[in-house]
Amino acid sequence: MKAGSCQLNPALIIVLVFKLCFYGVSNSSELQVCKLCNGTVLSNSTVGLFCSSSAGRIGGRCCLNNGTSGDTDRITGLDLSNCSLAQVGNLQEASTATIIDLSLNPIDNISDFSFQGFIELDYLILPVKVLCPGGAISWKKIEEKKGNRFCEGQNSMCNQTRQMCCPENSQCAPFGPGLFECSCADNYHGYKCLREGEFPVLQVFGPLSASTVVISFVLWFTQRRMAKPL
Repeated sequence: MKAGSCQLNPALIIVLVFKLCFYGVSNSSELQVCKLCNGTVLSNSTVGLFCSSSAGRIGGRCCLNNGTSGDTDRITGLDLSNCSLAQVGNLQEASTATIIDLSLNPIDNISDFSFQGFIELDYLILPVKVLCPGGAISWKKIEEKKGNRFCEGQNSMCNQTRQMCCPENSQCAPFGPGLFECSCADNYHGYKCLREGEFPVLQVFGPLSASTVVISFVLWFTQRRMAKPL
């Protein structure tokens, strides 16, 4: 057996560096939603009581999953009450939350798309003048008490036949309060799921990968020729 040397392709190095940089950036901004407001979740608050009953742990303004299955940073509850928020920003880090408290804030209105992807959200507390996202059809129960509006039990819009219209050969899936998404059924793909058969991965990404390798090689070869010897 001949001994060989391993040389990294410049394109591969670029990809690895990009992934490492992206990973570092994503980690540095991880769970920033839990720091949108000073303080921590109070033990006697609605989110605090939920966290205690679900055996979670408090992290800033969040209730985090306390399991050992690798998702210990999964947000199950978010308490941004009394944070002087005039508007709701990006809360996507909390898209796995079951309960969110936005009460006691000077918020005038909230876009339905603020909770896009929040399919597990089942309990939302808002200032009384703010309507529940998606409207009454999106919740099993809506009530006003203690100066707040409570939106309880998120309904699946896929069960509201008048509100959804997925094309043929596709399936409806909940996508947050008042929202749904359509995904192609098995063995269908393309525009409006009209193409039958498996997605042509090789035909689509094969030429793209080949051209990327060729361009990377040309750039590497050109730079090598231009490099001055030491």
